[in-house]
Amino acid sequence: MSKKEENGLLLIWIVSAIATLGSLYFSEIRHYEPCKLCWIQRIFMYPIVIMTTVAFIQKNARIAVTTAVFSVIGGCISLYHYGIQKLSFLAENAPSCGAVSCTGQYINWLGFITIPFLALTAFILIAGASFYLIKAAKAAK
Repeated sequence: MSKKEENGLLLIWIVSAIATLGSLYFSEIRHYEPCKLCWIQRIFMYPIVIMTTVAFIQKNARIAVTTAVFSVIGGCISLYHYGIQKLSFLAENAPSCGAVSCTGQYINWLGFITIPFLALTAFILIAGASFYLIKAAKAAK
């Protein structure tokens, strides 16, 4: 594995670890109860930390295909979740999310940074690094 591939895997691991720790901070320390869409985003983020840890130890950059799939799906969910928080026409038609409303905003930094926005940013960074690793693997062949 080249140094660039190793750095790409490390970037994916760092971003996913920070996102995982951030979501745990909001739910376990700040006691913000996650809505259903937040849980689904976690389902796609948390495994990326474990996968990239194993891949980094094994020096296996081929995990990038899996992390790309997870991040694209998770990113789409985050984008939708952010949309129902910020766009009134989506919020009006948002499905019921259970005990906690998916349109609620526990944080709203600078008027646009919410928890789904933070997750979307992480998924975009992970997807970018994953596609970079996929391209690097093809170029090495």
